[in-house]
Amino acid sequence: MEPAADLQLNAIEDGRRDGAPLVFLHGFGASAGVWSDIQRSLAGNNATIAYDLPGHGGSALGANLARTGKMAGAITADITRRGFDKVHLVGHSMGGAVATLIALRTPHLIASMTLLAPGGYGPEINHRLLRRYASAKTPAEILAALENMFGWNSKVPENLVDDLFARRGAPGAIDGLNSILDSMLRREGDDFYQGMFSRSELATLPMPVKVLWGTQDRVLPTRQAHRLPPMFAAHVFENTGHMLIEERTDAVIRLIEQNMRAA
Repeated sequence: MEPAADLQLNAIEDGRRDGAPLVFLHGFGASAGVWSDIQRSLAGNNATIAYDLPGHGGSALGANLARTGKMAGAITADITRRGFDKVHLVGHSMGGAVATLIALRTPHLIASMTLLAPGGYGPEINHRLLRRYASAKTPAEILAALENMFGWNSKVPENLVDDLFARRGAPGAIDGLNSILDSMLRREGDDFYQGMFSRSELATLPMPVKVLWGTQDRVLPTRQAHRLPPMFAAHVFENTGHMLIEERTDAVIRLIEQNMRAA
């Protein structure tokens, strides 16, 4: 898979060029590469595009792109530039919030949406853990943060730690992550919350939506999956943390395929 030539956003493309592509949006502090196993598996029958969100991987943060709303606009513009009139969205954590914003703003563009522990579906967010993660500079600090994001019996992949460490060395990378985190948080006195979508606006989405969550998620609590609109399909995994891409790879692939068929 080769990075797509793009002046604004870096993306990894794979698969056929016809049909509605699968668009993958990673979580906070990650990059397009976290989808590699899932993308490779699904590329046999579909066009796929995994984006580096602004301020991550090979995509520059750019002016005013720290907010998820601006990220959603940048992704939508790039999808349109590529000439696609329908896509299947898959988003994890912050990428799930970006995907939801795209779907709410341009529902005609989205054939299906599969969300893994998405941001914005409840007020609670483990801001202390995310701050340690954003500011981590050494492999040991990165590993310590990741161990709190995985399920209690799930092993943190060494290559994930190595990749994150390499990317943190880029000029301005850590400052950029902290800027993005600041934009995600809402403060009331001494308490921090995340911005959230209303249940009524989510209920307007016309496409099939699946939401996946782990019972041991210590970033965004599983109860945020409990009061979804009636037409949403919720899939909750025992003994699973926030990192569903790595912890439940096969199940994620299967549920994405189901959702695409439902569309």
